[in-house]
Amino acid sequence: MLLMGVKDDSMTGENGESRSQKMGLIGAISYIIGNIVGSGIFITPTSITKEVNSVGLSLVIWLMAALISLLGSFCYVELGTSIRLSGGDFAYLCFMKWYPVAFAFMSIGCTINYPATLAVQSQTFAEYVMRGANITLDDDSAFWAKKLLGFALILLLMFMNYFSLKTFVQRFSILASLAKIAATLLIIVTGFYLLLFKSESENLKKPFKGSDFSAGPIVRALFAGLFSYDGWDILNFGAEEIENPKRTMPLSILIGMSGIAIIYLAVNVAYFVVLPLEVFKESSAVAIDFADASLGKAAFVMPVMVAILLVGSLNSTMFSASRYLQAVSRQGHLPSFISGIAPHCDSPRAALFVHVLVSMAVSFMGDPDDLINYVAFAQWSQRAFTMSALIWVRFRNQPLHPDRIRLPIVFPILFFLICTTMVVISILSDFSSSAVGLGILLGGLIIFFYFFVWERALPSVKAYENISNTIDEETTKFIQIVLNVMPERVGDEEMKHAIGDVDTNVKSHKVSPSEIDLTSPTRTTFTRSSSPAPPGDFDTHL
Repeated sequence: MLLMGVKDDSMTGENGESRSQKMGLIGAISYIIGNIVGSGIFITPTSITKEVNSVGLSLVIWLMAALISLLGSFCYVELGTSIRLSGGDFAYLCFMKWYPVAFAFMSIGCTINYPATLAVQSQTFAEYVMRGANITLDDDSAFWAKKLLGFALILLLMFMNYFSLKTFVQRFSILASLAKIAATLLIIVTGFYLLLFKSESENLKKPFKGSDFSAGPIVRALFAGLFSYDGWDILNFGAEEIENPKRTMPLSILIGMSGIAIIYLAVNVAYFVVLPLEVFKESSAVAIDFADASLGKAAFVMPVMVAILLVGSLNSTMFSASRYLQAVSRQGHLPSFISGIAPHCDSPRAALFVHVLVSMAVSFMGDPDDLINYVAFAQWSQRAFTMSALIWVRFRNQPLHPDRIRLPIVFPILFFLICTTMVVISILSDFSSSAVGLGILLGGLIIFFYFFVWERALPSVKAYENISNTIDEETTKFIQIVLNVMPERVGDEEMKHAIGDVDTNVKSHKVSPSEIDLTSPTRTTFTRSSSPAPPGDFDTHL
C-alpha cells in the first residue's frame, strides 16, 4: 500500500476514465426511483393538505412539483453531460471557479442538507417499524429506541456501500426499487378498488372547496411537494460512473420522473378516497391511518412495506451524499482523508463514514418537519446559483464536453427564475428557518476568505502550517490503513477530461489548502501552501 498516495493509471479506464465500473440504464432508473420514492410521500401529503386546505388544490400542487422537478432534471442533465465531474452543484461551481460560493454551499451541504435528509428518512423508518410492531414505550424510551433503530439501519447500509457499486449495492437498489413500487401499488390498488367498484367518492366531491390560493401557503405546499420529489439530480453526483451519459441520463430521468409523478398522484387520490379531509389533515402517519381504515386485519402490511421502501431511499441518499463529500475533499476544501477511495471497488468509504457520523448528530436537532424546513432554503438557493452558472457558460460560449446535451436556453432561465422566486418567498414567509441556512452560508464565506484569500490569514502562519499539515498527513495515513482507501485529488488533466480534453488554457495553481508532493518514489505527502491559491486548481510537482 502506498501511504498518502494517489491512485495511479492502473486504476483508471483505458480512455482515462476515473472510475472502473459503470452504471447502466436500469441501474440509473433504479437509483432515481430509489432516491425519490421514500419518506416524502408518507410525510408531506398531510403538510400540503394543511397549507392549501382542499383535495383538488393538493393534487394540483403535486402536479406542479412534478413539472418543476422534471424541468430541473433536464437542466441538470445538460450540466452533467457538459461538465463530467462527480459532486453535483459543488463540482460545477468549482469548475466555474466560483470558489467562495462553492465553499459556502459546501458548508451547508455537508452540515445540513444531506445529513438532515438521511436523518429524516431514518426517523421515519423507525417510526413506522415501531408503530407496525405495536410497541408502546414511555416518551424517553421511545425516543431512544427510535434513534437507535434508525442508527442501526444507517450503519448496516454504510457497510453495504463499502463494497462494489455494480456488483452489490446497485443490485440491492434495484430490488429496493421493486419493493417501493409494490408498496405504493398496495395503496393505489386499494384506493382505486374502493373508488371504482365500491363507489366511495364522497371525499372527492367539490375538490376545490375551501382552497387557500394565497402565495405563502402555495409556496410552502410546493416546498413540501418538492421535498417528496427531491433526488432527481442524483445521477449528477456520480456522472463519472454512468455508462454513455448522453443517452443514459436523459432517458433514465424521463422514464423515472414520469413514473414517479403518476405514482404520487395515484397514491394521493387513493388517500383521499379513504380518508376524509379533516382526518387527513390531522394524520401523523397517513399510510398507517389509510391501512387501518381500509385493510382491516391486513393493516399490519403497510408499515412493513413502508419500512422496506425507506431502506432504498436511505441507500440512495448515502450514494449521493458520500460522493458530494468526496468531491469536496478532492477539491482541497476538506481534510485529505475524506477523498479516500477503495481501489478495488471505487467506494468512497471515508466520505461514507463521515456522512453517517454527521447525520447521527443532526438527527438530534429536531423532528422531521424542522429538518425539512432547514433544508428548503439552502437547497433551492444553491440550485439558483448552479443554474446561473449554466446560463453564464451558455452566453459566454465556454468550452464544454463535445458530447453534451444542449437544451433551449429558456429551460435553465425558467428554472433559475423558479428557484429564485421560491427562495425569496421562503425568506419573507419563514425567516426563522431560512436564518439557519443563511447563518451557515455566511459562516462558510467568512471561513473561505479568512483561510484562503486574506493574505494575513492563518495559512501564512508557520506554526499553523506545520500543525495542520501534520494532522492532515497523519489522519490520512490512519484512515488509509483502517479503511483501505487511497486519497484522490482533482488536477488540470481531469478538469480537461471533464469537458472532453478541450483546450481551456487553464493555468496551474498550488493546491489549496494542500499540495501534492511526489518527491518520494514510494510515498507522497501533502504540504500546506504558504500563499493562498484558488482551491480546486492543482499542480503536481514531480
